[in-house]
Amino acid sequence: MRYFITGTAGFIGFHLARTLLENGHDVLGFDGMTDYYNLHLKHGRNAALAQFPRFRFVEAMLEDFSAVHGAMKDFKPDVVVHLAAQAGVRYSIENPKSYLTANLVGSWHILDAVRDVGAGHLLLASTSSIYGASPSIPFRESDKADEPLTFYAATKKSMEMMAHSYAHIYRIPTTAFRFFTVYGPWGRPDMALFKFVKAMIEGTEIEIYGEGKMSRDFTYIDDLVTSIIDLSAILPTEETRVPEIDTLSTQGPFRLVNIGGGQPVGLLDFVETIERIMGRPALRKMLPMQTGDVPRTFAAPDLLVALTGRKPETGLETGIRAFVEWYEAHRGELRL
Repeated sequence: MRYFITGTAGFIGFHLARTLLENGHDVLGFDGMTDYYNLHLKHGRNAALAQFPRFRFVEAMLEDFSAVHGAMKDFKPDVVVHLAAQAGVRYSIENPKSYLTANLVGSWHILDAVRDVGAGHLLLASTSSIYGASPSIPFRESDKADEPLTFYAATKKSMEMMAHSYAHIYRIPTTAFRFFTVYGPWGRPDMALFKFVKAMIEGTEIEIYGEGKMSRDFTYIDDLVTSIIDLSAILPTEETRVPEIDTLSTQGPFRLVNIGGGQPVGLLDFVETIERIMGRPALRKMLPMQTGDVPRTFAAPDLLVALTGRKPETGLETGIRAFVEWYEAHRGELRL
């Protein structure tokens, strides 16, 4: 099959593209290569994908309407997976405009290109940040999610709503999935695991927000990719409806799915696991909760399991160990 994937120089897009290429599919990657973080890491991911003869790459911004439409029209994809976005909860407070242009304008360009060119299935990356500080535990796709705590979450919620309208008007089969704290090798430098491991190797302090009282539902990258590929083969139609818990829209071929294991871990337990694997203590700096942070994330994976027969299961120790081994092997090469 032919997969058009935005964000292939990014963490999740890279892993998804590599797995699909290993399975013999054709992949067109589309990425703007912005300098939000270490470009050596992005170029390293791209170089690894370039080893596959079935991989093609277009370097352009989502905000470039002509580039998006032209790339999709030339490639004629069977499946479009839109992963590219301006990421980061805290950075959305510093630079909200980048979220407006990438996550709203850029996502509209993807929607409009799919409408124009056609594709069998459109898949969109959303986020557990949409649930905000919801007191309803675990977070279910049917929960009220219209009180975002950051502009990042607001743009992702808006993207979901935009996609629903296109699914209704143009009958585009669309699945939006909400990610829960994805981690693993080739991860982003602005995420906790990367920052903690780097600081511990360099002997500097790690900053622990919320006095360590927060918890997160961690999802290992390989599990996430498996779920995305599983869902790409399941169209949001009445034939695949799951009684009682489905989010399949009554107005069009649109479905929301959590991708998370439903096993939250306390932040201090997370730190202790890293310490155990690295064989050294962290220099801890305890800080109050940051603006926009949520106290917990906790996925209800029932719909994912009903649709695909499985959910993320990789244990935290296994996942962290894989990241540490990758980091130590590539630290110099990628200037980590």
